[in-house]
Formats: sequence, structure tokens, C-alpha cells
Amino acid sequence: MLEFKFDTQLLIEGENLSEEQIAEYITANIKGDSLLAVGSEELIKIHFHTNEPWQVLEYAASLGEVFDVVIENMERQAAGLQG
Repeated sequence: MLEFKFDTQLLIEGENLSEEQIAEYITANIKGDSLLAVGSEELIKIHFHTNEPWQVLEYAASLGEVFDVVIENMERQAAGLQG
């Protein structure tokens, strides 16, 4: 069993986005691992393993427009099931 089962990926489009500030907020406020926050001031890609993907989405939506959201259940994938 995985400690964090949801692979959460999304894009945020906005203005004055900061990879560092986003990563710091997620690390401090949402339990998980394998965080990537990369991009530019206008577009950031987030990749994060967590049990609360809705918290990532809620935070991202506060920063700008959220799109290309993918949330996969890695436990189901490991069992050979549709993720």
C-alpha cells in the first residue's frame, strides 16, 4: 500500500506565478511527496503525490485558471486495474 495514492497533475495559467512560492505552499500545507512545480510566470505544471488531490486543485484555482487535470489512483494501477 502506498503512503500517498493519488498522482495529481495539472496546469495553472495566470500572472506572476512563482515556482518557488507554489512549491513552498504545497510542501507546507498539503501532505504528499514527489512534488514538481515547473514553468514560467504565466504557466506552471504541478505534479504531486497526495491523498488529498482536491486541496491541490483548490489552491491552484486560487492562483489562476486550472486545466489539463489528471488524477490517477496509483494503488489501482499497481494492482493492474484502470487508474
